[in-house]
Amino acid sequence: MDRRNFVRASAVALCAVPTLPAVAFSPVVPLPVKPDWLRDLIHLNDQQLTSIQAYRVREAGPFLGAVTDGDGIPNPQSTADFIRRASCAISCLESPFYQSADLLQQIDLALGYLLTAQHTDGTLDLPATNFHSTPDTGFIVKRLVPAYTLLEQSGTPKREAVLVTFNTFLLRAGEALTVGGIHTPNHRWVVSAALTKLNERWPDARYVNRINQWLAEHIDMDSDGQYNERSTLIYSPLTNRLLITIAKGLKKPELLGYVRRNLAMTMYYVHANGEVVSEASGRQDKAQVGTLEGYYLPYRYMAIHDNDGEMAAMCRLIEKTAMPKTVYLLDYLLEDTTLWQELPTMKLLPTSYVKIYPHSGLVRIRRGRWDSTILSANPVWLTFHKGDAVLQGIRVASSFFGKGQFQTEKIEQQGDSWVLTQALDGPYYQPYPPDQIPPDGDWEKMPRTNRAQSEVQKLQTTVTISEQANGVQARITIAGTDGVPVDLELIFRPGGTFAGVTAHPTRANAYLLTGSGSYTVKKDTITFGSEQAGPEPATHRNVQLRGALPAMDAPSVYVTGFTPFDRTISLT
Repeated sequence: MDRRNFVRASAVALCAVPTLPAVAFSPVVPLPVKPDWLRDLIHLNDQQLTSIQAYRVREAGPFLGAVTDGDGIPNPQSTADFIRRASCAISCLESPFYQSADLLQQIDLALGYLLTAQHTDGTLDLPATNFHSTPDTGFIVKRLVPAYTLLEQSGTPKREAVLVTFNTFLLRAGEALTVGGIHTPNHRWVVSAALTKLNERWPDARYVNRINQWLAEHIDMDSDGQYNERSTLIYSPLTNRLLITIAKGLKKPELLGYVRRNLAMTMYYVHANGEVVSEASGRQDKAQVGTLEGYYLPYRYMAIHDNDGEMAAMCRLIEKTAMPKTVYLLDYLLEDTTLWQELPTMKLLPTSYVKIYPHSGLVRIRRGRWDSTILSANPVWLTFHKGDAVLQGIRVASSFFGKGQFQTEKIEQQGDSWVLTQALDGPYYQPYPPDQIPPDGDWEKMPRTNRAQSEVQKLQTTVTISEQANGVQARITIAGTDGVPVDLELIFRPGGTFAGVTAHPTRANAYLLTGSGSYTVKKDTITFGSEQAGPEPATHRNVQLRGALPAMDAPSVYVTGFTPFDRTISLT
């Protein structure tokens, strides 16, 4: 569909669109006194807003009023985020932008760009990947309806004409949200939450009907308490916020049960330094470093709603470790004044446990200051955190027919240990059956599946992980075909210093280990050791075997050898 360049000739022209209801403005309502933590976020929003203003497009043309990304591309997402931040600032008495005529004009120009960027079907593009995108339109609408309300209630002189433009954009987007499709599981709840916010302001049975269509598919939560995408840094906290929005707006308290379950599970996904386990994610945050800021609103809402001391304690943990990052939730926090209440009395959070999450394919072990994660379906099968010192992962690979990167399909508990296995074979192939040989001798017409196998080589890898005093140990045995080179790789987060290891003679960021070593970051030290079962093994210096994954951009320690390989790695 061709892009429509909307021309905003006047407020009258905008109001004349026949499919859009007339705008009814709400009165300015006095609000309770804001708590100190909220005032701090308002001031931080002011600082960030000032920085973002430098990215505004001021030149006349189709991008006038837009906000560019870091690569200089004007886009609806950056522009909508500016409008959201600006609406927060202009509505807060504590902000120097309060009732600012200049900022109101900037909002007006930004809304003009959004109308220009909006397709005739009401959708917007995400220039990085999605076009005519209902979900990306939903992401924007979900945040801009509260921004509309904040601007409306701000009392800013001459805001009425700007609100008419705002109203036009939102309701045109609503047309798209009632019919458009999605890509991913969370998109259903993004669209539904956006429609919920629209319905709160401009009730429409079509909005509710579309929400109910998506909700009829049920919430994608497994028995672990995790959503389908297992995205602990991005989409799980997002889904919690979306379900809270829908539950409140449509009076569906049953949806809060899913939020409770995910928040309860997440308590066991927390490292001692406040970071979140992300290695099992099915999305772009897989194995990324991140903290809990996205969960602050869900934990705060549920702590107050349920009078829950553990949820309150999670809020305090976030306030201690990541509070400035919650500034991107400011519009939520300004809109819902019930969140300004004092939190209930805290309870102690779990800090010593073993938890199994079969659907997510991981086991979590935590003992106070240290914790470890065992992973299936992942070339990184063990992590170890000790305060600020982090072993990001252990991998093991062999040069077995170019397919020796170890990865287990499941984690089996055997007594107090966890066992991971992989079985590989490497066959050779006999001549093709004579009666099936194609006349043209085309190799592609002679599939290996039709050839007899011979000289079949086998390789069995078993990893047995168990707790030990103040840490964990992993015994790695690889056997079947003798003489296969092996690399055991300990990948650390950058920023620390090693002791007891030898720098690789030719590869940067690579170190060799024969006995024991340590890695120190600030006041925290991980000690690691390698023990061999049997006689002293032969070693080598090839730390990039054929068929193994490339080395990560991180300091890595290698234990090398040949099959039969039997080593125990201790981590404390």
